Amino acid sequence: MPTGKVLVVDDEQDVRDVIKLHLEQEGFHILEAENGEEAIKTLREADNMVNVGVILCDIRMPKVNGVECIDFLRKEAPGIPVVVVTGYPDTEMATSFLKKGVKDYLVKPVEKEKLVSTVKQLISAGKDIEL
Repeated sequence: MPTGKVLVVDDEQDVRDVIKLHLEQEGFHILEAENGEEAIKTLREADNMVNVGVILCDIRMPKVNGVECIDFLRKEAPGIPVVVVTGYPDTEMATSFLKKGVKDYLVKPVEKEKLVSTVKQLISAGKDIEL
């Protein structure tokens, strides 16, 4: 059974609930944030910067949006893989995120199998450690 913390950043509670349900059934521990500002705060708490294995991040959110949040995460937590989860698929945006180091791009509603396999794959691959 894989273990690992997954930070889910989405302004919609029902989206977070569904993702949480799918991933908890697979043994993952879920942390939630409803916007980029909260995500940054959550990562800075306790040992989350060390223990979070994957970050799932929405794009359209209030306060700090996903684009700003991802820029911050790549700078402050460069080793943690980030997966974009969005209800507004955009090929250009997807390409620009992948160039920024985002590992994957999932479209809502995310199929459980795709979500679980993406998270398992990234957690088992481990963090990108810059030497």
